[in-house]
Amino acid sequence: MNLHEYQSKQLFARHGIPVPEGKPATTVDDAREAAQVLGGERWVVKAQVHAGGRGKAGGVVLVDSLDRVEAEAERMLGSRLVTKQTGEPGLPINTLLIEQTTEIARELYLSALVDRAEKKILFMASPAGGMNIEEVAEQHPEQLHTVHIDPAAGLQGYQCRKLAFALGLEGGQIRQFGRFMQGLYELFVGSDASLVEINPLVVTAKGDLLALDAKINLDDNAFFRHPDLISMRDISQEDEREAKAAEHDLN
Repeated sequence: MNLHEYQSKQLFARHGIPVPEGKPATTVDDAREAAQVLGGERWVVKAQVHAGGRGKAGGVVLVDSLDRVEAEAERMLGSRLVTKQTGEPGLPINTLLIEQTTEIARELYLSALVDRAEKKILFMASPAGGMNIEEVAEQHPEQLHTVHIDPAAGLQGYQCRKLAFALGLEGGQIRQFGRFMQGLYELFVGSDASLVEINPLVVTAKGDLLALDAKINLDDNAFFRHPDLISMRDISQEDEREAKAAEHDLN
């Protein structure tokens, strides 16, 4: 089961992973109110669909007035977003995420997933954030750095430092990155996730680390241990046949 970005960021925040200030909105009025509550002069309006490539498809828009927030919410809500991943007819936009803007100095990549061959959790990091990680692995494999986590030992400090150094982080950023990895590890194990991804993980203009985007895939077979997560399922984003199968525990 995939989670929306706003849901993933809620889980990130619970595990001490810094995310931009933001609020979900399901109506045009909600979107405007969210921007007012967040404050500032610029916001990002993000369509919440289970697909990548939202920005290129017009699903992530930077706006500089409350009227623009309202206009983009009016345009997106109730429509369908078509990306390279979705194909036609796309996925319905029922929720938006309104966020404060972030001044970005660098874009990095960080994820955790299950390496079934090794029977371990695999952390992957790259200085080429904001890009498709499969393309990075294929075209620039030297920019992809990995560590395997032994389930019996858990995440170790030296593994965090290894990836931090590979990303060119320094000083306090190394400690921040260690906290990011620890938070991701605890979230990954605690929720029985199959993938937790931050792309991009940004270094802000002030030198801090921030999860600008968030993606979580959960193992459906472990739902009996996580009744609180079942309520996050959005059937509208799933293939109709798969959704019906899930309703009858046939997945």
